Amino acid sequence: MPSPVPVLWVIKGLGPGGAEHLLVDLARHADRERFRYRCVYLMPSKDHLAPALRDEGVEVSCLGMRRDADPRWVLRLREVVTRSRPAIVHAHLPYAAIGSRVAVRSLGSRRPRMISTEHNTADRYRPPTRWADRATLPLDDRTVAVSRSVAASFPPRRRIDVIPNGVDVERVRSRALDRNAARRALGLPAEGPVVGTIGGITAKKGHAVLLEAARRVVAKDPEVKFVWIGLPIEGEAMQRRIGDAGLTDRVRLAGYRENAAELLRAFDVFCLPSLHEGLPLSVLEALATGVPVVATSVGGVPEALAGGGGVLVPPGDADALATALLGLLADPGLRERLSAEGSAAAGSFDVRETARRTEALYLEVLGT
Repeated sequence: MPSPVPVLWVIKGLGPGGAEHLLVDLARHADRERFRYRCVYLMPSKDHLAPALRDEGVEVSCLGMRRDADPRWVLRLREVVTRSRPAIVHAHLPYAAIGSRVAVRSLGSRRPRMISTEHNTADRYRPPTRWADRATLPLDDRTVAVSRSVAASFPPRRRIDVIPNGVDVERVRSRALDRNAARRALGLPAEGPVVGTIGGITAKKGHAVLLEAARRVVAKDPEVKFVWIGLPIEGEAMQRRIGDAGLTDRVRLAGYRENAAELLRAFDVFCLPSLHEGLPLSVLEALATGVPVVATSVGGVPEALAGGGGVLVPPGDADALATALLGLLADPGLRERLSAEGSAAAGSFDVRETARRTEALYLEVLGT
């Protein structure tokens, strides 16, 4: 049997984001007889998931980028590639992709194949990043997008392979706590309606819109509680806004939870109010656990809900968000139907298929 193909993953950080969690799941379902994986990340401060990757047998190291604009990591990556000689370099997210393309192509005929994955629509990025990403995109041997909408946001003349994000459906379901246990873990009462969301507390995730929607929901139904799970990147500012809105006892910032998907069944409705997305894992996890979804129609979210399981609303529309939440909370029959639809639809987004298609692309690029 031939030796496993060496693959080097490159990503800016291993914080608790969707792209980072996807790498852990891909490692869990990798074909270890045919591939050997290593991962390098740039920012030492974002190392949350490094232990999880190592647990899956992936060698992990950091290139020690000291600040956001520290291009020396490109030279360090070039040294790593020269020394370890991977057959494929696969970069995730634009910052890592831009530098990786330059480093790989600088090696000339000795270079590995270069693949990058776009996890968000192009309009999500600031103009300098968007420009540099597009300018270096032709340096890829192949480019992957996590949804059709992400692919469509890039120049039509560029071939982009769509390999949808996935979650480990069986693992998510088997590890999810039941409703009562999940509520106890979050310090919630066993009874009463709860709307939850998962994602870092940042402007792009739309928490300000959700707060305004929460104000309108609570005005109609004072018993509803909102729980926001996620790294409190802008937590202090948001906590002040919650207080100013008079919702301190209705909206709870639960902080970062390493295994947030285990707590999904605490929610009567899962809400994703994002202003930008690629194909969010949190929505796929909610579908897998049978939690009805209210989400904004951004990026690949409509693709995730095409098989049912949720309700779509326009991004940035607090009134539409509140109306959808109130409608689901008042209709147990609708929630039950959406739960069944979502459970069935989740099978279309299993990370095993994501891993299979990704590794098939590796072999195709290598001509084997």
